[in-house]
Amino acid sequence: MTSFLSKSLLRAFLLPLFIGLGFFNSQAMAQAKNLDNGQAVFEVLASEIALQRGEAGLAYNTYSELARQLDDPRLAQRAMEIAIAAGSPDLALQAAQTWDSLSGPKQTKPKEVLITLLILNQRWSDAVKPAIALMNQQTPAQREVTLQQIQALLSKAKDESEALRAFYAMVSPLKPAPSDPSILYTYALSAEKVGNMEMMEKVLRDILRKNPNDINSLNALGYSLADRNQKLPEAFQLINKAHQLSPRDGFILDSLGWVNFRMGKLAIALEQLQQAFNLKPEADIAAHIGEVLWVMNRPAESEDIWRKGQQLDANNATLKETLKRLKPNWSVADTPLKGSWDGRFSVKVTGLTESSNQGGSGGFSLTQDALTDVLEIRNPVGGSIAKITINPGEAILERDGKLTTAIDADTLIQNTLGLPLPARGLSDWLRGQTRPGSTASVERDAQGQVNKISQDGWTLNYSWGNSQRLEKLMMTRSSNIGSIDIRLVFDTPND
Repeated sequence: MTSFLSKSLLRAFLLPLFIGLGFFNSQAMAQAKNLDNGQAVFEVLASEIALQRGEAGLAYNTYSELARQLDDPRLAQRAMEIAIAAGSPDLALQAAQTWDSLSGPKQTKPKEVLITLLILNQRWSDAVKPAIALMNQQTPAQREVTLQQIQALLSKAKDESEALRAFYAMVSPLKPAPSDPSILYTYALSAEKVGNMEMMEKVLRDILRKNPNDINSLNALGYSLADRNQKLPEAFQLINKAHQLSPRDGFILDSLGWVNFRMGKLAIALEQLQQAFNLKPEADIAAHIGEVLWVMNRPAESEDIWRKGQQLDANNATLKETLKRLKPNWSVADTPLKGSWDGRFSVKVTGLTESSNQGGSGGFSLTQDALTDVLEIRNPVGGSIAKITINPGEAILERDGKLTTAIDADTLIQNTLGLPLPARGLSDWLRGQTRPGSTASVERDAQGQVNKISQDGWTLNYSWGNSQRLEKLMMTRSSNIGSIDIRLVFDTPND
């Protein structure tokens, strides 16, 4: 099953909602009594018995099929509850979508649950349309509650940029605009993320007019001006006031150092940025320190701090932009590339018990063209096992003439082939780059060549040839089935 979020996270966010609504009781019996179809009554009761025996999958499938056959939203709702209790977020999401589609347009509860599940499954852009539809039915006070709940989930976003863009799309159409300062602050950050600097500045200034000592808004507005090299005296005043109000805040110290750098005060800028990094070792602060050192003609020290930054988060937007300008051969590329790789793999799973140990081997070919990766997996004698086509937001596995579709390529391979092979981001990793969209750590050797990447739970150790071509890649991770070790060996030079 898809593991975008853990069972504990599902329960933390959704089970209290359902329990508070009085679900997980004898409602299955009530549903059965209200169904006219005798066969449907039998299947509902049989599903509940199967559930009591631990056969959650059978119960889920029966309820889902009945919901579609009878156009009954209650049955879809029950299927969703079963999936939630079983810790299966992808199935819960499918049932929630059916529940919402079968419910009347004025029913808000299905939309609330659907939005939450979409967000917890990291499908922020898909959550925009139902969120707007829900808030169009709500009072301004109810909208604020909805936005606060969505705002609380931003910290769970694996791709902060995507989440903020979605938040901007949700808030922008609202009339009247929200009044809660916290929501407005997040809206300002989201406006910056989509490039609407005028809106960002307007919202932050509105907040400061009502609360001149709002530290976050002082710092955000000041930093934005400094980063764009605009109105530097005002930017300094804003950031300095925030610093006086919170002198031990590492992010504010970073802003103060950055505005001093923009004003040409290199020595004090470096001192403040280094203090900020000691307080808050973050990749974007490392990027700033490195740029100051670079301008001061101290490239070796720049590279040293940039190494530390890439170990912290190689996909940090500020660090990536800095390296693209000043150290392009270290840059983590976002632009789609073309390439092909051909080689052999071996998989060893050391299970939690000796009987659960497993392994396998075979060959593979991977081709990348723009936003599409095609991974072909072969058995040890060269016969085709499966072909997986990976596009943004969708993976399609072809095997024995049958097509299976899923959101996540890794889960698709695991569920279909029983092999814990990583497919998502593999073309980036084979280049010695990180996959955009999730936090990653990169370590480099003395020559600047990548020798280790940690991302998505995997640790990758690289062996490069004299021609800087990848010869071997060792991939390891721990999982709920045990320790996974994968070895990739390349038969021919990769293009």
